[in-house]
Amino acid sequence: MHRQISRRSIRVRALGAALFFMGGAGLAGAQASAGLGPLRQAFEAAWARQPEAATLQLRRDAAAAQGRAAQAWTPEAPALELSNRSDRWHDNQGVRELEAGVSVPLWLPGERDRSGALADAGARAVESRADAARLRVAEALREAHWAWQRSAVDVAVARDQQAAARRLADDVARRLKAGDLARSDQHQADGAVAAADAALAQAMAARTLAEQRWRAVVGPVFTASATDDATPAMEPEPLAPATEAHPALRDLQDRAAVADRAAALAALRTRANPELLLATTRERDGRGEPTLRTLTLGIRIPFGAGERQAAVAATARAEATELDVERALAADRLAGESDAARAQVEAAKVQLAASERRAQLATESRGFFDRSFRLGETDLPTRLRIEGEAAEAQRQAARSRIDLAAAISHWRQALGLLPE
Repeated sequence: MHRQISRRSIRVRALGAALFFMGGAGLAGAQASAGLGPLRQAFEAAWARQPEAATLQLRRDAAAAQGRAAQAWTPEAPALELSNRSDRWHDNQGVRELEAGVSVPLWLPGERDRSGALADAGARAVESRADAARLRVAEALREAHWAWQRSAVDVAVARDQQAAARRLADDVARRLKAGDLARSDQHQADGAVAAADAALAQAMAARTLAEQRWRAVVGPVFTASATDDATPAMEPEPLAPATEAHPALRDLQDRAAVADRAAALAALRTRANPELLLATTRERDGRGEPTLRTLTLGIRIPFGAGERQAAVAATARAEATELDVERALAADRLAGESDAARAQVEAAKVQLAASERRAQLATESRGFFDRSFRLGETDLPTRLRIEGEAAEAQRQAARSRIDLAAAISHWRQALGLLPE
């Protein structure tokens, strides 16, 4: 009888150790397989697929062209004027007049400087707009990345639990034939296998969904199968930079500056640009008359633009005011998000410490119940329950480490920092 109890104790200890250590190994494998390549490299791939990245250079070229136009000597290109007067089609007295001239638009007072300021603001707005777009891509990337990390851990744990449940069922079947266990124990073991199969199917479905979301952000290049052997490092904890450096705030600020410069320029353009005319004329009053040459120098000054230009200036000022108010609201919102994200990081650190402490206690408890089982003081269901609790504690500790890394990533996102 003593030898029978010893053999049973050895079998259960071996099964419990396999369940426990395979759970730990599975978690490590899940953390390795969850890696989808360096996060920064994945971000570059995701950014390259965005429409903002495709048009960035074109917008830069447009801003540079606007700056060169503001530095030109004239607001518009000169125009060539040609005219010919003749009486050939009615009196035919030999009257001829040919005029050729150049019309050159002139800057309004202060218009050139304000046009240059508008061009400079537009160039800055192009870059800040791209930075804000990069941050939006980083947010989608981070969400997809950590969702994949969690789903990979869940799949690894579910597979280990399934393998352990099947080994347990096989062991129970052998012991049932030997007469050590009842058929009800076999039913419980088979039910545990069915539950493990269902849990694995659910975890794999969640992982497939997470992988599809990842591919939607990054594209087919950075797939899970291509980068399973790359373990991503946790992003460094931010140093809380100034809120003014946030790309979303810079984008609103630069857009407001563009609208403000446009309003100032529109307020100055109360009339169309004057034009300087330089022309030469060859004319003859009739047959036999000498041909005369004259030189004309003139200026064309348009009247005021009226209410149409006032409407343009008012619209630009309204847009600038709206963007200023929006920026103030965004600054308050981002400051609150940053504080909340930082508090979440601190809470995640506490949770990680508690989870690791729980895993340590569960491991020690496993040793206590192992000795108790060998002495015949603990039954088989209790022994297996303790093994399951130890495995779950290890799983929770692994999830807590991922949660901390995700919280730091979210904090960096709230501060406007790109992945590293």
